[in-house]
Amino acid sequence: MELRQLECFVAVAEELGFGRAAERLHIARAAVSRQLALLETELGLRLFDRSPRHLRLTAAGERLLPEARAALAAAARLRDTAAGITAGTEGLVRLGTSRSFADRVYRALDTLAARRPGLRVRLERAPQDARLAAVRSGTFDAALVRGVRHAEGVVLHPLWTDALVAALPAAHAAVLGLAGDEPPSLDRLARLPLRLPPRAADPDFHDLVTAALPDRTPGPSFTTLRDALTELAAHPDPSWTVFHPAGPLPPTGRITFRALPGLTVPVLLAVPAGRPPTPAVQALLDALAATGAAPHGPAAPAPALPPASATTPAPVPAAACVGPYPGAVTPTPG
Repeated sequence: MELRQLECFVAVAEELGFGRAAERLHIARAAVSRQLALLETELGLRLFDRSPRHLRLTAAGERLLPEARAALAAAARLRDTAAGITAGTEGLVRLGTSRSFADRVYRALDTLAARRPGLRVRLERAPQDARLAAVRSGTFDAALVRGVRHAEGVVLHPLWTDALVAALPAAHAAVLGLAGDEPPSLDRLARLPLRLPPRAADPDFHDLVTAALPDRTPGPSFTTLRDALTELAAHPDPSWTVFHPAGPLPPTGRITFRALPGLTVPVLLAVPAGRPPTPAVQALLDALAATGAAPHGPAAPAPALPPASATTPAPVPAAACVGPYPGAVTPTPG
């Protein structure tokens, strides 16, 4: 059974004449008769009663006519959807991402929903290496990555840069002479012991920090961001750590969080190499690039935490930060 046969069936039924149906379909009358005969043979049913003066549907033809119309309408919707996918106004984009990009991604999705309501984006969380591998294999159509200079089999489109965030004891921020939201200079921070994740955990992140702070003072060993912040809040000996921001920073009177404008890391969209982005991926790329500056630095005012005693550190909400290393407060690095 072919769509052309169904088109002939519907046209003859609606026009009640082979000649008029042929004119409507812009084909010869004999072609209409042939297609209709093939359809009746395929179905094993007679669809029309034919006489020299009359042409009318049989009972079987009346029953099958709405089904034929529905099949043709479904085929038309299929063509329209395919055309929309080709144009980038319809379809699905599988985007590899992580929690640390949530603010930007949701703003971009709002933009896409307004511009292209027929285009859907499915968010797929995975570690950064897995996101890149999924783009290479075709499992993901694109992926957000941070701090990548080159990756085999993908093309990297720059989107924005994120300033890293320093966390240090609030009391020592005053000793460094930091007033209000003033960002600390890297020279000043280099005097404090730095709690830095080992290079094996994230080479790009580690190299970025160590290159910016060649005269840094090594600090206590680093396990997780949660533990580092707890140690900063509890111990009188000054030290500090640095991490990628992910949403509002945790409110606590014992720790000061400051963005480091001089220490930034690029965020990029990875797409498969060897071909230009599809129109749908290009639309997502444009929406992500248009999200504007992401918020950094201290969070908006939040309810104050209970005062922490000298032996009990102020709690640090787990969902507030993300580190680029195993064991950080979110299970998805990057």
